[in-house]
Amino acid sequence: MKKLIGKRIILRDPKLSDLEPFGYWMQPGHEWQKLDGPYYRRPSIEEVAEIQGKWEQAINTQNWPELRQRLVIADIPENTVLGMVTRYWISEETNWTAIGITIYDPEFWGRGIGYEAMGIWCQYLFDNEPKFVRLDMRTWSGNIGMIKVAEKLGFTKEAVFRMARIVEGEYFDGLGYGILRTEWEERYARDFAMYL
Repeated sequence: MKKLIGKRIILRDPKLSDLEPFGYWMQPGHEWQKLDGPYYRRPSIEEVAEIQGKWEQAINTQNWPELRQRLVIADIPENTVLGMVTRYWISEETNWTAIGITIYDPEFWGRGIGYEAMGIWCQYLFDNEPKFVRLDMRTWSGNIGMIKVAEKLGFTKEAVFRMARIVEGEYFDGLGYGILRTEWEERYARDFAMYL
């Protein structure tokens, strides 16, 4: 099992006891859904059950890619699910990947957990994939928490797509942030965790 330990949180592979809370947080009506890509369609109840089934199979077989595409964010005292970090391709042909984060319960917002989780995630990706010369974060101008995390980690705002996202009938800008491996290594010379 992959486990990356921070000061207050752990990034780890999912386990069977995560399936129930994951299913709960995927149901409609949670605050995090208003910020995390609210312009995308959410999975239906049936689709959530399918995702849980695929996760259960992967957990039972420990069938994870060598370089993880997602890890659970868990708190250190209880090891309970707080959210998830992810990565996805913008262009696999040029090793261009973007990262994301979701912290489900608003009780844990604004406490630096997102900063810690994303920093550990960035460090893991740079350490384990030499082809990554940059990491991206994509968000929208209404997601202030994600913007603050990107800026605090040292990401540069590289793109503003004006009036590109519609949320509750209102237009917002799409935003692109990036950090180069060289910038990361200069900022966090030894290892991100050393700066927590």
